[in-house]
Amino acid sequence: MQSNTAAAAGTITIGGDLIVNRQGLGTNRIRDNEESRAVLRRAVELGVNLIDTADVYTETLSEQVIGETLAPYPSGVVIATKAGITISPSGEHGVNASPEYLRRSVEGSLKRLKLDRIALYFLHRVDPKVPLRESLTALRELQEQGKLRHVGLSSVSLAQIEEARQYVEVAAVENVYSLSERQHDEVLAYCEREGIAFLAYYPLRRTRVNEHARELEPLLRRYSATPAQLALAWLLHRSPVLVPIPGTLSIAHLEENVAAARIPLSADDARTLARVAR
Repeated sequence: MQSNTAAAAGTITIGGDLIVNRQGLGTNRIRDNEESRAVLRRAVELGVNLIDTADVYTETLSEQVIGETLAPYPSGVVIATKAGITISPSGEHGVNASPEYLRRSVEGSLKRLKLDRIALYFLHRVDPKVPLRESLTALRELQEQGKLRHVGLSSVSLAQIEEARQYVEVAAVENVYSLSERQHDEVLAYCEREGIAFLAYYPLRRTRVNEHARELEPLLRRYSATPAQLALAWLLHRSPVLVPIPGTLSIAHLEENVAAARIPLSADDARTLARVAR
């Protein structure tokens, strides 16, 4: 029986019709093993209904394992994936957002994820060698063919979002964001004004709650929370369009993360966290 633990922080509607709970699951470390499959199943049981992946995560294994473990998908589960980053045989990362590459990538993702249509598809990186118009026109055409439902952008600036919206409706943006990494505050503010979902990847990276444990001890006691839970609670408090997508390979950590949705962080305590853990 599915729990609504992840729903405690409320929901967000992406693209006008995708209703998801405001904590997703990042899957950049998913492997083809029972541990990873158990985390995926438990996430859905806890009410996590936004699963974020990409065609290059663990060399396509992330998409493959998600498809094999969760398909046919429970009602309401949204799979978000991406393309545009390449990895050479030697392990070097590159960028390819040419129309031809994106078309091939979409077909591969559909097959691995066992989907007829991908609910949310991100351009993983803007390609400096390919005009943004060409990349997004290709994705819009795939949308019109019924292979993609909504299009998003990953690791982008405000100027890139504004340019992209000339060619496609942008349903979501996915940028790095955490309590201690807030370089995309301007992008988040824009998304909030425009009603665009903001998925925060690496939401627990470099958070400095542990470094200031003594100063923050009253908050940790007040909420009976771990430092990671306070960091996630702060993100959920930060903006109604912000959706953290922490990744984990541990059911215990998954349950800890999801439980952060139940922390009723006050405005004063949120300001304290923002000041201390910057």
